[in-house]
Amino acid sequence: MKPHFSCTVDYLELSSQHLGYRLYRNRYKEQGRRLLLLHGAGVAGEETWEPVVAHLHSWSEVLVPDLRGMGQTRDPNDAEAPFTIEQVCGDLIQLLDQVEWWAFDLGGYSFGGLVSLLLKQQMPHRVHKQYLVESALVDRSDPQDALQRRRLYSEVASELRCSEDPAASIMAFLNLVSPRRIASPRGDAISLERLGRRPRGFANALDAVTEFGQRSDRAELLRSQGDISSFVGGRTAEPMHQYNQQLEHQFERWHYHSVRGCDHSLPYQKPRQLAALFEQELERYQSDH
Repeated sequence: MKPHFSCTVDYLELSSQHLGYRLYRNRYKEQGRRLLLLHGAGVAGEETWEPVVAHLHSWSEVLVPDLRGMGQTRDPNDAEAPFTIEQVCGDLIQLLDQVEWWAFDLGGYSFGGLVSLLLKQQMPHRVHKQYLVESALVDRSDPQDALQRRRLYSEVASELRCSEDPAASIMAFLNLVSPRRIASPRGDAISLERLGRRPRGFANALDAVTEFGQRSDRAELLRSQGDISSFVGGRTAEPMHQYNQQLEHQFERWHYHSVRGCDHSLPYQKPRQLAALFEQELERYQSDH
């Protein structure tokens, strides 16, 4: 970590989860904006966001929880039970109340992006500036196309639960989510190690997105959002770029950005650039308000 942030690791004991989280405090900005960052499916918050947090300057505090099924957050009985997106949001609301964050900015990556959209809908006045990074639910404009894609992720989830060696299923996921990625043995090995730590939790997160997508009103969810900066890797499949461009035309407060040279692993590939983009978009947001 850069020296301008100190980090405290703590836990919140909930009835159904022991929720692990990291709170970063800016040594040179004791008061000011706060930022909640939500990670993607299968990988903990620290690995996803700490390289980005190291280059942020505009926030006094940054809160990075581990969501259900991932990182240090665990069921009290050490079970990997299925969960819904609403349950994940419920965990976060209890955490936010505990740390007394009544107003904050919000960023979400992939699975965490979807969670952030629902959190904004449920807490419209507490969530201010929003960031999406390769967010779930906004990867395809056609609902049937999106549903078919989610079914493919559910197949991966089923294989993750059944297999003693999750490597093949994880590679199938990587090929689905980043078909145009520049594959390398080292990069794939890192992904396999990260995503293989809690394969059942990873599978539950994939299924939670599919289940939510099947029953939710995506149009209503998107209408309930505020000022969003949505970042998509330049090597990500074209339909996600097209849909984000469509949303930018549809909603005045939707700001789409393509980040060159990246795929779905954008936060890991260019954390410094992503942090700079967060800062730039915050400056724009503040000038508009």
